[in-house]
Amino acid sequence: MSGESTQTVDLVLEGGGVKGIALVGAISVLEEHGLTFARVAGSSAGAIVGSLVAAGMSAADLRAAMEALDFKRLCDDTSFGKVPLVGKGLSFFFEHGVYEGDFFRDLIAGHLADLGVHTFADLRFDDPSSSLPEHKQFKLLVTASDVSRGRLMHLPWDYALNDMDPDKQCVADAVRASMSIPFFFRPVRLSIPGKPPSTLVDGGMLSNFPIDAFDSVDGQQKRWPTIGIKLVARYDPEQVQHEVTGPMSLAEALIGTMSSWHDQMELQDPKVVERTMFVDNLGVKSTDFDIDKGTQAKLFESGRSSAERFLKEQLPAALAS
Repeated sequence: MSGESTQTVDLVLEGGGVKGIALVGAISVLEEHGLTFARVAGSSAGAIVGSLVAAGMSAADLRAAMEALDFKRLCDDTSFGKVPLVGKGLSFFFEHGVYEGDFFRDLIAGHLADLGVHTFADLRFDDPSSSLPEHKQFKLLVTASDVSRGRLMHLPWDYALNDMDPDKQCVADAVRASMSIPFFFRPVRLSIPGKPPSTLVDGGMLSNFPIDAFDSVDGQQKRWPTIGIKLVARYDPEQVQHEVTGPMSLAEALIGTMSSWHDQMELQDPKVVERTMFVDNLGVKSTDFDIDKGTQAKLFESGRSSAERFLKEQLPAALAS
């Protein structure tokens, strides 16, 4: 809305695979209404979109990038996957993922490079008044699940805990780790100096909606609020949330159940609910990589309509929280 004063917020984006198109729709409305994003946190698809927002990509350019993408190309075969008939089984067994994920990693790296972003040093958020320590002062935070050490990793924050310089770590590598749907995409191996490596998979496995990522840790009032965008289906208590038909759908169901349980604990807090925008995902699955252009457009519009409703009904409370 032209003429409105700007409002700084931190933005938190839920994961959801191809449903991330709806995140772009919501962000486009927030941008039109004068909201600017100091920092962005996200998991999986939220990490993908969030990295580009943090790097300075506009909502219009985000949408153009989404519309130009053939989502089926994200399902790139591993070297084993090229073997006729048994390739995917071999990839599953030897690579621990049916698809490589390199196409996506290179794609996001290219978009970030066009915006002048390569390592996390390019996303520094120097803020002397912040309660966060220096190793946490970045414009972007993504989550990944470290299944080797049984922990949720916040990147780039947790690089320093492993004697790694966060400023030297590649942003695209962190985002690639965050979107590694178990068994679907090959996990990411993180080399840690002087220690055994870690295996990283989808951050959504442990927390798909890190809404508290930027909350103050010193007990002081935040200088600007946090707004979260969460992708949800229309609620139906009798509806099967995760239909299991094979190994891939079972993996997706496991992740969805684990992450939704954790995040539902957060959503029991009214202060969290009032700063969270709920976007109807139209029943689209995270791994529907054959999504057609019509459904993509509907997801985008779902994000826009949810954002308009949020601005009208919830924004005053969110700004006060």
